[in-house]
Formats: sequence, structure tokens, C-alpha cells
Amino acid sequence: MYELKTLLPQFDITVPKCMYEMKNLNTAIVGDKTNPKKVTEVSCDDAQTVVKRQEKVMLQLEELKKQLAGIRSTLGLCQKGSQATSYISSNNGGLREEPLHDVVINGHPNFIPYALLAMKNAWKDLFTIDVKTFTHSTMSDIGKEAKAFEEALKRVKVDPSKPKVNVTLIWKNCEHTEMISSPTMYVPIYGEVNIIRYLGRVGPAEYRYEDSPLCNEIDAVLDICYQLLRCNTPKARANIIRILNIRLQKQQYFGGDKMSIADIGVHSSLRRMPAIADKDLTPALLEWRKRAAKFTLI
Repeated sequence: MYELKTLLPQFDITVPKCMYEMKNLNTAIVGDKTNPKKVTEVSCDDAQTVVKRQEKVMLQLEELKKQLAGIRSTLGLCQKGSQATSYISSNNGGLREEPLHDVVINGHPNFIPYALLAMKNAWKDLFTIDVKTFTHSTMSDIGKEAKAFEEALKRVKVDPSKPKVNVTLIWKNCEHTEMISSPTMYVPIYGEVNIIRYLGRVGPAEYRYEDSPLCNEIDAVLDICYQLLRCNTPKARANIIRILNIRLQKQQYFGGDKMSIADIGVHSSLRRMPAIADKDLTPALLEWRKRAAKFTLI
């Protein structure tokens, strides 16, 4: 056969001596490196040592598991980890609806999501939003207003007989209010208005608006809320207030003759805008605000 020439020079490879050399535990005899024909017996003590180490590691893992369970108990979390809340709906023939995964909301104390409190109050006889709050290490102090918000959330009782969704609100130094609804994928939903849309679709049937003839109108009002929260000048805020007044017209609520998710969005947005006083609202909006406050209590 044709013999190929060596393209690379021969190098002597020196194996580092700092590496740990594993002993052969699978057989009772091994060959001697210096004399392959010579065999030596391996003591079973090495195998016993590995077994003891494994047992020690298992005990340490069990102790760690107990410590984590204690931490979860201290924080008031479920001992079974992340759960999905499911319930049987009477609107679809008694079929079990798709389970609702617990959601996490990251929010800055300067941008308090009052919509959570508004929905929790408005839905207390229909649906439960169980909100638990925590403070991230990036926040040294959340401020008086956020603490008052937490106390208001605690005052709303949780009815275990009602269908519910568990919400974990984390005060964090973040730019946008964001919600993570998937336990396996980090797919955030940005903005309080979009969080309202999501919860409105999984909340009580009385507030779901996909099949409503006013679906487009409700979405348009929520879009206006998004713009309102980003107004930086009095002129821009006055323009949005004028648009809301036109949308309301002579209706009792933005969703017609009954409270809707659009009213919760507008009411919570106005609550987040201290620069907008009663004198800036039209008489129709002032009357609407009083009616909506009976439901949202904010």
C-alpha cells in the first residue's frame, strides 16, 4: 500500500501529574503498567469508600430538602411547588376548563399596578385573585404608597370556594411592569394594560369580552389607557381625557350599561396619575368615576 508521509512532527505528550487517577473498581484484578503480565488485586475498600460518600451526599440532599421546605413554609408558599389552578365552569356544560398557572408580576413601587386591587375588589363575589407580595433585593425601600397598597390587598378576603388564580407580585427595580404566565418559559407580558387583558380573559365569565359586540370598543379604551400612562405633558393628558369623555358619551360605563374590564383599566390608570385631579375631568367622567369606585374601591 502507498505510505503517506507524516505531515505533522511527532510530539511527546506529557500527561499532567496533577490529575486525579481513578482506580478500577469494576474488577478485582488489574494489570501492572510496568509489567502487563503481572496482575495485582484491588482492595474492596475503595468501593466501600465510594458507597459511603454516596450515602453521605444523599443525607446532605435530604437535609437541604428539609431546609428548602422550611423556607417555603416561612414565606407562606405551597409545599408542592408551582401549582396550576383549575375549576369547573357552568357555562360550558360543566366541563373542566384549562388549568390556570400561577403568575408572577414584576413591578416598580413607583408604578403600582392598582388594577390588581381593582379587579380583586370588583370580582370578590365571582372570582379570587390571591396576591402575595415580596420585595426583590434591588429595592431597599418600597415606600409608603406601595406598603399601603399591600395592606389594601390583604384586607380583601380570599374565598376558597371561588375559582382563583394565584399572583405573586415582586417589587423590583425594573423599567416596565411585566407578568410571567408560563412556568416553563420566560415569556413576559409587558404593561399593566396587557396584564388587565390577560386576567380579563381568564377571570369570571361576566368580565370576558371576546364574544361581546363591544369587544373592539373595550380594546380601544384599553389602548387609550396605555397612552394615558405615558403622557408627560398636561396638554397630552387633557387630550386623552377628552378622548375618554367622547368614548363614554352618555353610557353608564365604558362597556355599556354594566361594569367591564375597560372601566377597571381606566379607573386604575387614573389612580396612577396623581397629576390628574377632579377638576381636570368632565362632569360625565366624574359621575362615572363615582360609580366605578363602588366596584374597585380604589
